[in-house]
Amino acid sequence: MSLFLPKLKYELDELEPFISARTMDFHYNKHFQNYINTANTLIQDTDFADKSLKEIVQTSIGPIFNNAAQAFNHEFYFNCLCPKGKAVQIPSALAEAINDNFGSLANFEEQFTKNAIGNFGSGWTWLVQNPVSRKLSIVNTGNAATPLTDGMSVLLCIDVWEHAYYLDYQNRRKDYVLEFFDYIDWDFVASNLIK
Repeated sequence: MSLFLPKLKYELDELEPFISARTMDFHYNKHFQNYINTANTLIQDTDFADKSLKEIVQTSIGPIFNNAAQAFNHEFYFNCLCPKGKAVQIPSALAEAINDNFGSLANFEEQFTKNAIGNFGSGWTWLVQNPVSRKLSIVNTGNAATPLTDGMSVLLCIDVWEHAYYLDYQNRRKDYVLEFFDYIDWDFVASNLIK
């Protein structure tokens, strides 16, 4: 089974002004596509060739893991986004879980922002759920790392690699992170919640 670049649920320019069409073109069509292409080359004629992307991420190491995990992380990140006008109110089950774990949506956004801004170097900031306790938490991962390998369920993520924002924000990561909240597809996030 070959990995493929999934179709976006929005056009490249529909996240403006949060993310420009130029940044989206580089990020989606160049960076993301390169991770897919490299992963396909590396898994060819291996035991990973017939596995799903998620299975590859959970069972591989080294270059195969790095490229497959980056492909997974990017797919998940792009699924977390939607055009500003299409962002919906947070579904009640998710809102309740956020309130139970962070006290309020405002507290969650503040903590998520702090984590994303403070995530040193290249990486990802995630809202995750422990599948056993059902507790939500915010975690940072570096480079290609993903909470999947720690057995966590992923609900939401933001890409804080510089290629995700540098053309639009240069060194202003905080501005990028603050804008992110107006472009979250809360229905997608809620669909990942274990009830």
